[in-house]
Amino acid sequence: MGEKSKKLRQIIDAKRAVLAPGAANALFARIIEDLDYECCYVTGAGIANMSLGAPDIGLTTLSEIENSVARISDAVNIPLIVDADTGFGNAVNTWRAIRLLEKAGASAIQIEDQEFPKRCGHFNGKSVVPMSEMIAKIHAAKDAQRKSDTILIARTDALASDGINAALERAQAYIEAGADMTFVEAPRDKKQMNMIAALKVPQIANIVFGGKTPPLKQDELEQMGFSIVLYANAALQAAVKSSHEVLGALKKDGGLENVAYKLASFEERQNSVAKYFWDDLELKYKEL
Repeated sequence: MGEKSKKLRQIIDAKRAVLAPGAANALFARIIEDLDYECCYVTGAGIANMSLGAPDIGLTTLSEIENSVARISDAVNIPLIVDADTGFGNAVNTWRAIRLLEKAGASAIQIEDQEFPKRCGHFNGKSVVPMSEMIAKIHAAKDAQRKSDTILIARTDALASDGINAALERAQAYIEAGADMTFVEAPRDKKQMNMIAALKVPQIANIVFGGKTPPLKQDELEQMGFSIVLYANAALQAAVKSSHEVLGALKKDGGLENVAYKLASFEERQNSVAKYFWDDLELKYKEL
């Protein structure tokens, strides 16, 4: 665990705009690792969508996120950036959330300043708590850490309700309270993104397909000075679209012949879950 956090700190400090695809489960995380991504984002929205069949409106519980993190951490060896929503309550709840998520395998933990129940960062109708409440959560989160290398990310959603200057003011206050990184959600244009990147700690950009932030390429975000670029639900959106198309064809045609090119082969599927590892393990103990 400590080595993963140290690796993630090196990634963040380099400000290379490293891409962090999101995983809602261990299978997506394995695919991300197999494709040689350097880190993975455990997406709260993705867990809500895939595990609950519900939107990202604050319905997931701490235990549901903790269990997902533990499964993903057990499946991959790359660092995990974990979405902890609003800390699942007040500062005391945040303290406990940090303890559990760090133990489950998080190398970095993100908390945000929305009022509960929170909404997806690219939904309308968001509102934020008083700055002092979020600062208390940041202090609680730092106190709760058992490992000095665990990274605390403070996200603000104030841009939507109060504008870019208010969002930057909050980010600066969260830095002074001890956040290792800040994450100003849903900037609307390049000017705002440059203002965010100029903050004195490493920054996160969140690129949502169909969302509010301009979909800038990695090299441009690196030039701006961002450290991490989230594509939190690209895999999920691809899976939803493909599932609709494949299952729709199955219903219509009574078979998969017309959509076979959209399917992973049987071998690709087994490789994605490392069946070869389990086969070798079974053989090892059979021969004793």
